[in-house]
Amino acid sequence: MKVLKFGGTSLGSPERMQNVADLITKESGKKIVVLSAVSGTTNTLVSIAAALSKENSEEAGNIIHQLYGSYQAYCKNLLPQADSLKEGLEIVEAHFTVLRSMLETPYSADVEKEILAQGELLSTKLFVTYLAQEGIKATLLPALEFMRIDEENEPDTLYIRERLQHLLDGFAEQDLFVTQGYICLNSKKGIDNLQRGGSDYTASLVGEAVSASEIQIWTDIDGMHNNDPRIVKHTYPIPTLSFDEAAELAYFGAKILHPSSIRPAQHANIPVKLLNTMKPEAAGTTITASVDDARQFTAVAAKDGITAIKVKSSRMLLAYGFLRKVFEIFEKYKTPIDLITTSEVAVSLTIDNQTHLKSIKEELEDFGDVEVHTDHSIICVVGNMPFTKVGMLKKVLDAIDDIPIRMVSYGGSKYNISLLIDSEYKTETLTRLNEKIFGQSR
Repeated sequence: MKVLKFGGTSLGSPERMQNVADLITKESGKKIVVLSAVSGTTNTLVSIAAALSKENSEEAGNIIHQLYGSYQAYCKNLLPQADSLKEGLEIVEAHFTVLRSMLETPYSADVEKEILAQGELLSTKLFVTYLAQEGIKATLLPALEFMRIDEENEPDTLYIRERLQHLLDGFAEQDLFVTQGYICLNSKKGIDNLQRGGSDYTASLVGEAVSASEIQIWTDIDGMHNNDPRIVKHTYPIPTLSFDEAAELAYFGAKILHPSSIRPAQHANIPVKLLNTMKPEAAGTTITASVDDARQFTAVAAKDGITAIKVKSSRMLLAYGFLRKVFEIFEKYKTPIDLITTSEVAVSLTIDNQTHLKSIKEELEDFGDVEVHTDHSIICVVGNMPFTKVGMLKKVLDAIDDIPIRMVSYGGSKYNISLLIDSEYKTETLTRLNEKIFGQSR
């Protein structure tokens, strides 16, 4: 069994959805196809929910009307046969009836989640309708019948495995299945979503649940690049990555993949391929447990929106338990820490979520002087970097020797060197690293 996930841009037009159908029919054997919402849909649904949260039902209604028109046009271009078109338009009408009903429903977080779920429900149903029109037999596996998160909003992997296997057992002779990415049920049996990683996360969880031979993540770029191609010229796709390298890159800013989506595949040791629907002949990137020992530097990624916090206190000197008390404050507010450095009387750390920053700062001030600096970026250089490979940190620092660096993290992992800089230097830093450590000129 293979799992193939296609993102919103891969479904962004009827022609692209048709291309997806061509791609999956070329894959032999049993497969489960995981689909995101059609590109632009989720953002529009977010706008509808935002308008309703402000009690502006007129604005929400106008957005719904515009989205309804675009889906009618999508159907007419996707499904030229009369019977299929009729079925497609009925699917669209049913889901927009749900959206219109929200105009009369008091707004809540549960209402918002039900609104957001409509995108994946629409794309998968329309896709299965198109496959049927083309004589391709496929079975829709509703994600809400097997994908569930627990009280901590973490995937309930045992439930997912048992329920999904039960559904598949009912179609033993079937080779092609389609399901929704992103959406799930919560512990209260309400509609919810996986948030982190979205459809990629779904694909990896499904792959783990069915012990897939391979997970394919199809996007609009030909694999993980050695640097950010939106910012830096002359980047190139990386043929192979280890799970640990991919997780580091994803966590520290590589947009093609979310770090959460790697974990289930890594746990089950299932190869993950990053492929390009616009360029299916490209080799892409294959992620496995293996590490290329001969390679030094693999890639660079940048994570924006970083806040640096420094706590200076003479109470740290020769004290034990101080750091634990500091960390407990961040745990209390469920705010993860990215980087940390310490000295005899100070600790500096970074966060990427400012939701509880004011409260965190107030509690940290009980320990000493607190400085907060925003608008920073973490630059993460990933590769095979055990401490026995000397000179690697020097090569990185030499490449950017005139760029101010606020923090350096090295040695916590043998796969990365992380640097904290002011965001105004991000583009120059990425470009310099591309030149100096990868030999790619401007």
